[in-house]
Amino acid sequence: MNLRISRQDWATLKSDAVVAIISEDQEPENGRIGALDERLGGLLAQLRNSGEFKGERNETVVLFRPRGVVVERLVLAGIGPRGDASFGTLRAAVHGAVSALRGFTLGRLVIISPLWQDRCECVQAITEGIVLSEFTASEYKTEDRSEVKIGEVTIAVSGETDLAELESGVNRGSILSKAANLARWLTNEPGNQINPTSFADHAARVAKKCDLELKILDEAEMQQRGMNAILAVARGSSHPAKLVVLVYKGAEDPSENPIAFVGKGVTFDSGGISLKPAKSMEEMKADKAGACSVLGAMQAISKLGIKANVVAVLPVVENLPGGGAQRPGDVIRSFSGKTIEVINTDAEGRLILADALSYVRKEFNPRRLVDIATLTGACVVALGHIRAGLFSNDDDFCTDVLEAADRCGERLWRLPLDQEYRKEIESQIADVKNVGSRWGGASIAAKFLEEFVGDTPWCHIDIAGVDLFREKQAAEGPTGFGVRTLVEVAICCSQHSEKRV
Repeated sequence: MNLRISRQDWATLKSDAVVAIISEDQEPENGRIGALDERLGGLLAQLRNSGEFKGERNETVVLFRPRGVVVERLVLAGIGPRGDASFGTLRAAVHGAVSALRGFTLGRLVIISPLWQDRCECVQAITEGIVLSEFTASEYKTEDRSEVKIGEVTIAVSGETDLAELESGVNRGSILSKAANLARWLTNEPGNQINPTSFADHAARVAKKCDLELKILDEAEMQQRGMNAILAVARGSSHPAKLVVLVYKGAEDPSENPIAFVGKGVTFDSGGISLKPAKSMEEMKADKAGACSVLGAMQAISKLGIKANVVAVLPVVENLPGGGAQRPGDVIRSFSGKTIEVINTDAEGRLILADALSYVRKEFNPRRLVDIATLTGACVVALGHIRAGLFSNDDDFCTDVLEAADRCGERLWRLPLDQEYRKEIESQIADVKNVGSRWGGASIAAKFLEEFVGDTPWCHIDIAGVDLFREKQAAEGPTGFGVRTLVEVAICCSQHSEKRV
C-alpha cells in the first residue's frame, strides 16, 4: 500500500474508511475528535455512555455508513486513558484498527492523527501500526486468506508541523515495522519450510540486501572450534547446525568495539529425548523467534544508518530425538572450555547460547552484549504474556535497555540474578548442569548463561511469553518482539564510543 501525509482536513479527503484514535477520558481527546462527534450527532458520546465503545486500550469498533459523514466505514480505535497512552499503545491501536478491515478492498484509508506533543513520534507509531497490519499468518491458505487490501493510506495531520519532518517519522516507522514483519514471517514459517540451512540462506539474502558482512560456520568448522554444545543439540536432526554471523560497521572508527546481539534459533523444538507434550507443540516452530528478531534488527540498523558497529551471532539448530540425539546425563565440553552436564534435553536453548556467547566474546570483544531467546516457560509463569523478562550483570546497561524498550513500546521487567541461583546449576560431575529445580526457572536459566559472558556488560531478554499474539489480541501469529528494542539499544550505544582494547 502507498502511504502519505496530508495536512488537509480528514473530512474533505475522499476515502473508503476513516480511523479515529480515541482516548478513554471523558472529554474528547482533541478538537478534531470533538468535531467528528458533532458530525455524527453525538454518536461517540452515546456509545461511551452505553458502554458499547469506551475508548479502552485495544478496543476496536467498525461503524458501517454512519450518518453525518461521507464515508463507508468508520473505525474507532481506543488507546485507554490519554495520560497512560504511549508509543506502543498508539501503534497497537492503529494495528488493530487496520486489521479490523481485513477482507475489504479499500481504495483509500484515512487515519486521523492525534495531536500529541511529539508529532513526528506520533506519525512514526501510526506508520508502524499500518505496516504491521500487512502481515498475515495465513500465508499457506489457498482460499480466504485474511489480508488487508488498501491502495493508499493517508495520515491526516493538522497544525504547522513541517511535513518533511513528519516524513522522517514515516520513513523510520516503515523501516522498523518492515524489519519486525520480517521477524514475524520467519518466526511463523513451519519446521518443514525453515531448517538451519534455509534460515542461513534467508540471513544471507538480508546480508546482501543490507550490505552486511556475512559468515556462516558449518558443523565441520564448529567441530574444529570446539562448539560442542551447539553440535550436541543438533545431533538428533538430519539438518546440520549453522552459526550465522552478521557484521555491520556504521561507526566512524572501524576499530570501535561493537555491540553484540545473540539470538536463539531453534527452528523446531521437540524437546529432544526429553520430549515435550503433544499439546501446543506446533508452536515450537516459534522457538527461533530470538534469532528472527536479531535478523530483523540488523536489517533495520543498516537501513537507518546507525552510527555504531554491531555484530549478530545466531546459533541455528533443530532439536529432534533422532538416533544420534544427546541424552540426559551426557557431559559436553563447551566452546568456553566449561563442561556441562545435560539433565534435560529440552533445555537446549541455553546450550546453543552458551557457545554463541563465548564465541562472540572471543572473536569480537564487544563492549555491550544482549541475547534474546524464547528460553523458559518459567518466565511466562512469572510475567504472563504482557512483559518479557530482563536479566543483567550490569545495572547501568540494564537501565539503558529498559529505557530503550520503553521508548519503542516494548515492555520488559527486570528479574533477579542473585548468587543463590548459582547453586541450582552445580553438578557433581561437571562444571555446571543445564537445569536446576522447578522453582525460579527463569533466573536459573539466566544464571547459567551468565557463566559464559565473563565481565562483559550483558543483558538477557527472555521472550517466551511475548513471542506470539495470544487470545483477546487483535493481531495474529508472531509479534516480532525485540526488533525495536535492539535497534534502540544500538542507537543508545552509538552515542557512547569506545575503542577496541
